[in-house]
Amino acid sequence: MNQIIKETVKPGTTVYSDEHGAYHRLNSEGFQHDFVRHAEEYVRGVVHTNGIENFWALLKRCISGTHVSIEPFHTFRYLDEEAFRFNERFGDDQDRFMLALSSIEGKRVMYKELTRKVQALSAEADSI
Repeated sequence: MNQIIKETVKPGTTVYSDEHGAYHRLNSEGFQHDFVRHAEEYVRGVVHTNGIENFWALLKRCISGTHVSIEPFHTFRYLDEEAFRFNERFGDDQDRFMLALSSIEGKRVMYKELTRKVQALSAEADSI
């Protein structure tokens, strides 16, 4: 788990977590780490895990309520969509729409790529 944190979080960043033992070495690995013991408390000053718990609750509600089910191949896309929505939650729908629209210029996604048919086609070509 710490390897994922090292690869995706800037050194020196403050990381808040629960008391799980996997996080205990973060201080010695270049991060500022503090945690809450959920058996005793859920918040201690600014230290809490409410934000990430809220994110996962919203993602689960979005998947089960809006999408009903998802293909595992596309999970990272649903995570990216929810992360964008969560990180931009203080704006309104128009702000989010304009920001999303401004970031698509020059990008093209083919239907075959979305449905994984590109991989199947390239695998067939390799076997010939």
